[in-house]
Amino acid sequence: MKKVRPDHLQELITSFANKDVYIHLETTNGSYATHLNEGFFNAGAFIRNIVVKYELGKVAGDSPHRIGLKLPSGWIYAQGITHYKLDEHGRLLMAGLDSDGKLAVALEISETPFTY
Repeated sequence: MKKVRPDHLQELITSFANKDVYIHLETTNGSYATHLNEGFFNAGAFIRNIVVKYELGKVAGDSPHRIGLKLPSGWIYAQGITHYKLDEHGRLLMAGLDSDGKLAVALEISETPFTY
């Protein structure tokens, strides 16, 4: 994955607009950290293979970036995106990595279901 280049990422996000696409959105503050510290409060969210058609996608802010996907009835929003790539299957993979390189947030867009 490469560090976000906002203009390039914006082009990629726009290329998926107004199409039925599959979304994967995941957040974590360290789902595996509780085994190191029983008192650690673990929170996260996960959706996978939800089909949406967004009207507009936006990259905003300085690094880490905010990504918003405007739907007819609301928004999908990811805060903290630092890296991205268009993979060999045409899927747009975006991630927010902390200073240790651990995943904090992922937002992925694909025209086909995620199977991994």
